[in-house]
Amino acid sequence: MEQRSEGPGTDESGRPPGPDSSLEPYVQTRIFKIIVIGDSNVGKTCLTFRFCGGTFPEKTEATIGVDFREKTVEIEGERIKVQVWDTAGQERFRKSMVEHYYRNVHAVVFVYDVTKMTSFTNLKMWIEECNGHAVPPLVPKVLVGNKCDLKELIQVPSSMALKFADAHNMLLFETSAKDPQESQNVESIFMCLACRLKAQKSLLYRDVERQPSRAQKLEPPHNAHGKTSCPC
Repeated sequence: MEQRSEGPGTDESGRPPGPDSSLEPYVQTRIFKIIVIGDSNVGKTCLTFRFCGGTFPEKTEATIGVDFREKTVEIEGERIKVQVWDTAGQERFRKSMVEHYYRNVHAVVFVYDVTKMTSFTNLKMWIEECNGHAVPPLVPKVLVGNKCDLKELIQVPSSMALKFADAHNMLLFETSAKDPQESQNVESIFMCLACRLKAQKSLLYRDVERQPSRAQKLEPPHNAHGKTSCPC
């Protein structure tokens, strides 16, 4: 007859003990996939660098296909991994990867350059592409105007951007990936989305009711300890 050894942490059958076990249950870290969309040279890659690494890349090359960076954050005691997917703005780099890019997306960030009106008017095209890949309507979306540090060159006024965001039920952030003083605002963009996603009862079915709200231009709030809290 086969003999089964009884080591520490097992009963006579060789199985771990029942409810009295001191072993902690394994908790899997949730992953939120956030995609960043917009024209070339609006600063999509720089925004992802600023959020995930806290730095601004002095030298960047055009994104070819799809790239992603990730950052683990803690929200209300839960550790969550935020994956930020960066895609090429140029059509010739996008065709082969676009389906993979939109698959299983949890949130969308639309980016324009406040100093280039064409990047703002092209947002309609990016929204149409997003809708064309069956991204559910309840997937959270935000609008980001980048390069607001170039105040003398601004072509897209905040009032125009707010009107557009309101029409598409999105929050508006105006920021600069380059300016270190704006780093908390960049953080707020992605933390806002992560907080919203965490609050949903089910990422799979997205059955949480969402009341439509008017667009807002958000500033990063602070708690008593000076840390950025969820802006939503």
